Amino acid sequence: MPRSTRPSLLPWYTGLALLAALCAMPLWRAGASCGHDFVFHLTSWLNAAQEFRHGALYPSWASAAAYNAGEPRFLFYPPLSWALGALLTLTAPFAHVPALFTTLGLLAAGGSFFAVARRFVSDHAAFLAAALYLANPYMLFTAFERTAYGELLAAVWAPWLIGAILAPKLRAAAIAWPLALLWLSNDPAAVMASYAVALLAAVRLLQQKLAHQPLVPLLRSVLGGTALGLTLPAFYLFPVLWQRHFVEIDMVLTPGLSIPSNFLFAHTPDAAHDRVNAQVSVLALGLLAVTLLALAAAAWQNTRANSSTSSSGATQRRLLAPLLVMTVTIAFLFEPLSLPLWMHLPELRFLQFTWRLLMLLAVIAALACALLAQRLRPRLALLLAPVAVLGLSLFPATGYISACPADESPATLERNFQTSHGTLPTDEYTPQGADNDYLRFDDPGYWLATNPAAFAPGTEANPNAEHPDLDFGEPAPAKTLSHPAPHHLELELRAPATLVLNLREYPEWKVLRNGLPLTERTQRDDGLLALPLPAGRSVIDIRWRSGWDRRLGAIVSLLALSLLLVLLLRSRRIKAESCPSMSNPC
Repeated sequence: MPRSTRPSLLPWYTGLALLAALCAMPLWRAGASCGHDFVFHLTSWLNAAQEFRHGALYPSWASAAAYNAGEPRFLFYPPLSWALGALLTLTAPFAHVPALFTTLGLLAAGGSFFAVARRFVSDHAAFLAAALYLANPYMLFTAFERTAYGELLAAVWAPWLIGAILAPKLRAAAIAWPLALLWLSNDPAAVMASYAVALLAAVRLLQQKLAHQPLVPLLRSVLGGTALGLTLPAFYLFPVLWQRHFVEIDMVLTPGLSIPSNFLFAHTPDAAHDRVNAQVSVLALGLLAVTLLALAAAAWQNTRANSSTSSSGATQRRLLAPLLVMTVTIAFLFEPLSLPLWMHLPELRFLQFTWRLLMLLAVIAALACALLAQRLRPRLALLLAPVAVLGLSLFPATGYISACPADESPATLERNFQTSHGTLPTDEYTPQGADNDYLRFDDPGYWLATNPAAFAPGTEANPNAEHPDLDFGEPAPAKTLSHPAPHHLELELRAPATLVLNLREYPEWKVLRNGLPLTERTQRDDGLLALPLPAGRSVIDIRWRSGWDRRLGAIVSLLALSLLLVLLLRSRRIKAESCPSMSNPC
């Protein structure tokens, strides 16, 4: 139809915006939910915003972490969530940034699902399913209970990737860009999605073979799209792959945070962990039941309608098989019997929690509901959408939202950051050889010592180092008044001494003394940079260098982006040629 007479999508997206606001309303009223990852993300946003102000648009080092000794957090954590959080921090009152981030995430997730689902079903069915997707229990658990903001962003791209694999005609570009954005949002979600692509592609290949259709075009699109999706984020992935042995990355697999401890209803010595695991296990069983019932009802509806020749009936039959296979596979992976797969398939153990697969299951459940809602009257679907969102978001208002302790509220975190109180170290981003239990909370920016292992005079001992058999937890913020190390120093020494800086040693730091590289280091238990200096004048300059891995990654990403643009332009041209007139659209 002519462009001027096409139905506008603005009302649909406006409706989804209102539903996302309704869903996030409890969070706005509570101020913030201090979930599991809340402090990590908010301190990252503050640190990244500071780097943006200083002109570093893609920083590697989080200078405030580890009580101002720093860590390569921005090098290893995918950039989309901390970059968005930092931009919001620069443009909105910080107390409102968590609620604003969550609202935007829910809106983007619902909007993405609607855009994908309407390719398979009518607009009213897609709208109802999008409402269910943005307010599904696992989405709200992620947003409110876990405050896993990177995974919340990943839920925006997952529908696009699954929709690309389920499309009647697979295109490499349609697979590549959401896969790339998943890697730039959340590593565990990207690992899950990569395996989902392989599984769904296998089902599609089997369907093609049974229908006596050619397999090569489908296989070429899947392999090409996957390869392109892995090279687009090379600017991020290459440094991670090369430098992961510089940090304690395996700390993410400590007891309680590994697969064997996180099957459904698993029991561990940690009662608090078991409570959360039981909560999400009930949620998983409920979502599995809804998915299977919706798929069964959609299949029965399709059979009963006897729509063997209609396009909608053919679409449903083509979608039901891969959706069912995905659902059954996810259900199996929730069971301890699947442990060998978790332990031996590449990178799968780094998911930590088996129930992270609920992100994918939520997409499948919503697609199944979309197929089921296809035969609803449009007005009924529009009426059910806000009712469903309101009903699904009632429990999170009381069950998922956690009140912030005084020392973890956004206002306190912002104040502590601005007054040079360091933030906590992250175990998995701690440089190799450094022990966080020996790191003191009130170190000065630098000091001179005759004993390279000596701590700064007047600082308070870390109780975790004094009594390694006991866990004293984290210090009170009032005790973490440390100072960042200067990156330029001029010293006049009467005798040789060791310069110790409140800066974690890391291979990417380049140290110059009087303009020449200074490669000699002294290893310390706390991992701080210790430089032996001779008597006389020493002008010390410390610079971060970007290695070959980052430069090569940037080049590969630019080449992959160029190829993606070529594929997208070619796809538009082919579509235009196949639809020669606006009165006969595709």
